[in-house]
Amino acid sequence: MKHVAEASRSTPVLCETEILVVGSGPGGLAAALGAARAGARTVLVDRYGCLGGVITQVGVDSIAWYRHEDTVDLEGIGIEFEQRARSMGATMPESQSTSEALDPELFKVVADTLVAEAGVEPLLHCLAVEPVVDDGRVVGVITESKSGRRAIVAERVVDATGDADIAFRAGAPCRQSRPDEAMGVTVMFHCSGIDKRRFLEHVAASRPTYGDWGRVWQVETTGKEDSLFSPYLQEPFDRARRDGLIPENVCSIGGTWGRLTDEGEATSLNMVVMAGYDCTDVRDLTRAEIEGRRQALLAIEALRRYTPGFERARLRNFGMTLGTRDSRKIVGRNELTGDDVRSEARFDDSIGIFPEFLDGRGLLVLPTTGRYFQVPYGILVPRGVDNLLVAGRCVAGDAVSHAATRSQMCCAVTGQAAGVAAAVSLGTGRTTAEVDVGEVRAALLLQGVRID
Repeated sequence: MKHVAEASRSTPVLCETEILVVGSGPGGLAAALGAARAGARTVLVDRYGCLGGVITQVGVDSIAWYRHEDTVDLEGIGIEFEQRARSMGATMPESQSTSEALDPELFKVVADTLVAEAGVEPLLHCLAVEPVVDDGRVVGVITESKSGRRAIVAERVVDATGDADIAFRAGAPCRQSRPDEAMGVTVMFHCSGIDKRRFLEHVAASRPTYGDWGRVWQVETTGKEDSLFSPYLQEPFDRARRDGLIPENVCSIGGTWGRLTDEGEATSLNMVVMAGYDCTDVRDLTRAEIEGRRQALLAIEALRRYTPGFERARLRNFGMTLGTRDSRKIVGRNELTGDDVRSEARFDDSIGIFPEFLDGRGLLVLPTTGRYFQVPYGILVPRGVDNLLVAGRCVAGDAVSHAATRSQMCCAVTGQAAGVAAAVSLGTGRTTAEVDVGEVRAALLLQGVRID
């Protein structure tokens, strides 16, 4: 790779804060709220024009689709996202669970409201491009925006970028699956013009289940999932391939639908899952966005031709950005494993709980029997740098545990813990690596988090 020499420069400071959270998905949003509610002056930056990450920017409405009658669920800010959205008219019952499906557009306002109430300063259209590191401690980030190249100085930083961008660029060791081993990426899309009654009659007659997922993907379940209802569509795409509408070599089309409105909108159509892309490579990201949009239009045409109720369907919009399931993860002080998730692991440094829910890596386990595992603080703590915590899908763990921790609600668990831990460390004068986890746990309990 060729290099261009850059002149050294002095970067103006945009703002100074106690805690800076980079990225505003479920993990980052929960981190900012947790930190501010713990009394810390907090800034939340995001590269897009809204808060919410995978909810609002990708368009995924099913924040807790794993939840069933016997699920032992987390407690804390993640549940608050759902409850506040419902109180603001931004949800409807989710089709396959006892949870609420979020309205991704209205959730932008929900997030704005939560942040304003907590006293968090949001900075949108602000891309964090480089950490500022002083003697092994992260003390801020360099940003690029319409205001120019500016620095944000912070006493503690939470990396909620999803891709561990800040941790990686600060020198923390990370791991990443090869593109041919990584979980697929998705271009979410939404349609209008749906005959809701006719489509639901078709669904009732065909009754798709989680067992149908194995028709396209190799999926291992515990068996109890196989007969449960799933909002899954595959037949129209199989027919489209047989009829030549979808090329036979395009095997990435097929998946689930989300909210169906009385006005004929079908949102969160998660029906294009493409393998083989490196989500830390700008050219791969570009190719995936373009190819995903192409495949989404093929999917819509197949739905029109072969799915009752979709005859007059038309594209309403694509997600603002690619849906990424798998990229960098930090090497942490602790490493969560698939065995931990599946054996109800308990940890002395637990900062929350999450149901035994796995979705990915060829596994589908739904928490229908009350099983759950504890989430350890150590998976938020990167090695090699200090005063930096990580939240969301880039926390430390193996490939199977990632199929649990990447869930939006688990991202909220690690996010709230990271924000609170940053505030506690600041208040006690200890770094995030040295903070007393007992004090962090006590502060989380005050915020309504279940840790045991």
